Amino acid sequence: MSEKIWLSSPHMSDEGYEMEYIQEAFASNWIAPLGANVDGFERELAAKVGAKHAVALSSGTAAIHMALKAVGVGKGDIVFCQDLTFAATVNPVIYQNATPVFIDSDLQTWNMDPAALEAAFKKYPEVKAVIVVHLYGLSADLDPILALCKKYNVPLIEDAAESLGTTYKGKHTGTFGDYGIFSCNGTKIITTSGGGMLVSNNEERIQKVRFWATQARDRARHYQHSEIGYNYRMSNVLAGIGRGQLKVLDERIEKKRYIYEFYKRELSNLDGVEMMPINEWNEPNCWLSCITLSGKVRPLDIIELLEKENIESRPIWKPMHMQPVFADYDFIGEGVSEQIYANGVCLPSDTKMTDEDLHRVCAVIKGLWN
Repeated sequence: MSEKIWLSSPHMSDEGYEMEYIQEAFASNWIAPLGANVDGFERELAAKVGAKHAVALSSGTAAIHMALKAVGVGKGDIVFCQDLTFAATVNPVIYQNATPVFIDSDLQTWNMDPAALEAAFKKYPEVKAVIVVHLYGLSADLDPILALCKKYNVPLIEDAAESLGTTYKGKHTGTFGDYGIFSCNGTKIITTSGGGMLVSNNEERIQKVRFWATQARDRARHYQHSEIGYNYRMSNVLAGIGRGQLKVLDERIEKKRYIYEFYKRELSNLDGVEMMPINEWNEPNCWLSCITLSGKVRPLDIIELLEKENIESRPIWKPMHMQPVFADYDFIGEGVSEQIYANGVCLPSDTKMTDEDLHRVCAVIKGLWN
């Protein structure tokens, strides 16, 4: 059996930056949550993306949960949520006992369709928040989405879990809305093993999130709690990994884009194959390189054949309105998200892949057209 090619696995720096910060944590005995690495990671990631404030949390899901709480989403409130995404985008809406309404994507971006969003606003003018996603590192078309949120005076939360380093018209995703969230789990472009970050220019709200995420412990000598809190802070050890990973983020983005261009060169001339859309205003991180198929070869054909060759790939995210757990919630759109899901494949995009690995993947795929 040939060596495994992964979809997107952790990639530590060759320079050992991560271990330097981890060793500092051990040497100072700051192993438990909080410490210099947490403070540093918050400061350094915020500076990297151009946000004023950040709080390091246990996951991107926790960051979405805290963002919803920060904008006041509660029981019975409606939240517009991108339909084509991973369940972690919408689960926190349910944590807050709120009601998701799923918004379709468009083919130009694979992300939230402004026309569907406008239709949703007209149907549900009482909506409390909007969650847009930058899928696979592709930016949503933010200008019309921001204009609609401003028109209806509704806060925007950016799920940039997959798009750290992606820019829209020269500005980093995650910094346009009221809040932006990033994920640092094991598959993402940089990792802390498990973790996430919430960014905002609202210092008071970020401080409040920091309070909630640290069990909402009041300032008192004894253990006193006036609000419900959460155990959501990132550990000082994991934050050290994140600080080291940030130093190689630009290298990882460069390699991810190289992988995308390699697939584009080798596969886009195959009948019925189309690469995921990159618009002129978008500089994506290309976290995963994805294709859609319109011919006889179907996504499962590629996935199963690659699997036989010890190569990991995956389907496009199954839309939220098609998930059994969310079947009772409203969907606004024309079914574009279903179309992308039905025809799409996420190709191996691991930054440790060599040209030999990439040729191997492409040769397997091309075999289906011979």
